[in-house]
Amino acid sequence: MSTTSPDVAFGIDIGGTGIKGGIVDLRGGVLIGERFRLDTPQPATPDSVAETAGKVAAHFDYSGPFGVAFPGVVLDGVVKTAANVDKSWIDTSLQKAMEPQLPGPVTVLNDADAAGLAEARYGAGRGISGLVIMVTFGTGIGIALINDGRLVPNAELGHIELDGHDAETKAAASARERDDLSWEQWAKRASKYLSHLENLLWPKLIILGGGISKKPDKWVPHLKCRTPLAVAQLINNAGIVGAALRATEASETAAVTPPAAEDTTTLILD
Repeated sequence: MSTTSPDVAFGIDIGGTGIKGGIVDLRGGVLIGERFRLDTPQPATPDSVAETAGKVAAHFDYSGPFGVAFPGVVLDGVVKTAANVDKSWIDTSLQKAMEPQLPGPVTVLNDADAAGLAEARYGAGRGISGLVIMVTFGTGIGIALINDGRLVPNAELGHIELDGHDAETKAAASARERDDLSWEQWAKRASKYLSHLENLLWPKLIILGGGISKKPDKWVPHLKCRTPLAVAQLINNAGIVGAALRATEASETAAVTPPAAEDTTTLILD
């Protein structure tokens, strides 16, 4: 599939254990056909990850915009943190690593941000004005801030201090298993974290995501906070869909943004 349609883009979601991707119909935020997944290479170095992402893309007959979601802070295309991939990613350009491997323009972003964008546009946050926060409970805590549909990128609020600890060390889904907690016991920790978050930011809605959101009946009823809560709807495809959405937005912005005017200012010295 060769496309310049604004309704179609390709999303790739890079994780610590798997790299998955698919073609996304952006009119409804749904995949066209099945997604394709390959194991994340170990060690997950820039070259090996980029090559694997290229193999995921090559599984499809597609050329056009690509969005790539990455598990770390991404500033101006450059990776700044790498908790679940090789540390050689830090200060490496994700943008430049991916471009030779993918047959189209590439846009890159944080994976939690991608999931948040997808949920805000197509899922639990659809139609909600004001601030929406997506919280993904997994190995750590991922955060996406969406204000009136616009992303505030790289919000590392899973690391705020809570009772003298990095919050995700106590309230991530992994902490429940590590500390052998019941769902209700863990939900008390999650509630404390969510209450702290809502007191700082006063969101309109908190969307609960991550792998743990597949079993919402076990823990969501035990949560206590004043902000309305919603369970993420796109689940495993959120990162792919959000990355594809971001790629299309970037392409549209590039198409309408005029080049910067030449600076003709004359400096006059007395």
